[in-house]
Amino acid sequence: MTGASGDPYDLDRFVAVQKPIYAQATAELASGRKRSHWMWFVFPQLEGLGASAMAQRYAIRSLAEAHAYLDHSLLGARLKECVGLVNKAEGRSAHEIFGHPDELKFHSSMTLFAAAAPEEPLFAEALRKYFAGRGDRLTLAKLSGSVGNPCG
Repeated sequence: MTGASGDPYDLDRFVAVQKPIYAQATAELASGRKRSHWMWFVFPQLEGLGASAMAQRYAIRSLAEAHAYLDHSLLGARLKECVGLVNKAEGRSAHEIFGHPDELKFHSSMTLFAAAAPEEPLFAEALRKYFAGRGDRLTLAKLSGSVGNPCG
């Protein structure tokens, strides 16, 4: 799905859905525990990793879309803010912060954005801190094209 000509990836879908919950999401992350339902559109993951309607609606379809997300003045800043809050959590695992299966979504999101922006240390820091520096194998496989998802 595409948005207006100035928004070929329909990134406004993220802006609209984040508007009413962003303050709550950042408060939850600052407290070290996610309690409500916003994972899909705050930490988006690559298309094909989730089967729910929400996962499909808010999937990132390519590295180009991930770049556009990061370059978006609001979305890129918000993602970095949220990752920074997660990275500041002390003595907690990704599972303790997000619960299951959202820790898996966070892992795949960080893998996607680390691939899209290797120069941005926040994503690699999250992977190091919570996942022993390893990217999510399904995300990496999709990015490499080995499971039939042409990303690039």
